[in-house]
Amino acid sequence: MDIRQLRYFLTIAQEGQITRAAKQLNMEQPPLSRQLKLMEEELGVTLFERSGKQLRLTHAGELLQQRADSLLNQFNETLTEVKELHAGIRGMLSIGAVVSCISLLPQRIHSFRQTYPEVTFKIREGDHSLLADQLDQRHIELAVTRLPFESRFDPERYAVLPLPSDPFVAVLPGSWECGPTRGQISMRELAEHPFLSLKTDQTKGMHERVIQEFNRSGHPPRVICECSSVAIIVALVAEGIGATILPESVMSSFAIPNIRTMTILSADFQSDVGIVWLKDHVLSNRARHFLNTFIE
Repeated sequence: MDIRQLRYFLTIAQEGQITRAAKQLNMEQPPLSRQLKLMEEELGVTLFERSGKQLRLTHAGELLQQRADSLLNQFNETLTEVKELHAGIRGMLSIGAVVSCISLLPQRIHSFRQTYPEVTFKIREGDHSLLADQLDQRHIELAVTRLPFESRFDPERYAVLPLPSDPFVAVLPGSWECGPTRGQISMRELAEHPFLSLKTDQTKGMHERVIQEFNRSGHPPRVICECSSVAIIVALVAEGIGATILPESVMSSFAIPNIRTMTILSADFQSDVGIVWLKDHVLSNRARHFLNTFIE
């Protein structure tokens, strides 16, 4: 069995039908059917259960699909690495980021492209669950994210480069009068106001960290809204609906009037930040050099 046959097999598994797989591979159906038969004869197992035109993986087929995905990824990464030995630092770098970390990217990308003008970028935004899937499917090489990385996969799959922690700040409507001390507010004072919490079904770490700090102060918050979008929460604050707590760096991405940020008194809690990638993925030269910009 060779690489070409593995690609055939994976396409059939993905499409669930020989006809659609042949169309996807730009080949005729009979040769593809023959290749599948040859693979099954070579392995001595049935890879698909047939039900009319529909195909469903057997247990043996599921195992081969899992291993074939890994083998093809390693093969493609090896080809990329070999080509890059002489091609220099160029090509497209695909990275992902949670929206609360977007502010970490513009300056570094600008500086990086001054040094490596042949590198282009594709940036995908999403929560931890989406970024984990993007990493797993090799759609992105690096993910800039809040820590811990809340993935449905085994945490041991990931390499993590911790970045400097980001202090939490209170974000309030500009029209509110809050506390006698300018630029600062206590957890007790915050608890007196309607609170908007950043939370999704898949990523709850930041929400839980903030609620924990409220409870530690002895003043639980009055949560009136849970929202998965930073932009929506900031817009709600600007409208005067409530206050929130966000990492300080987030606010540099939102030039919205009618809001103000305040230091939180007697609260020393930080948002941890890092870059995540797959341990078994051989990073491209451009990814390794971009990663180094966070280390230098």
